[in-house]
Amino acid sequence: MIQHFSFKPLFENAQLPGWTITFFYKRERYAAEYEKDGSIQWIGPIPPDEEDVKKLIHDLMLFHIYD
Repeated sequence: MIQHFSFKPLFENAQLPGWTITFFYKRERYAAEYEKDGSIQWIGPIPPDEEDVKKLIHDLMLFHIYD
């Protein structure tokens, strides 16, 4: 489960897509850039079960950004 999920725009002009995301997963802090095409570029360590985490991130971004 992802906890303390937060995001902020990569660019000052919030109309441009792209976000910096941070969250905790299994007691570890992770950071990434979420691109406009849905790709995720990790900043630092990559979660061991990356594909599962990516699905959770996509769901959260759909809820917060595109809904």
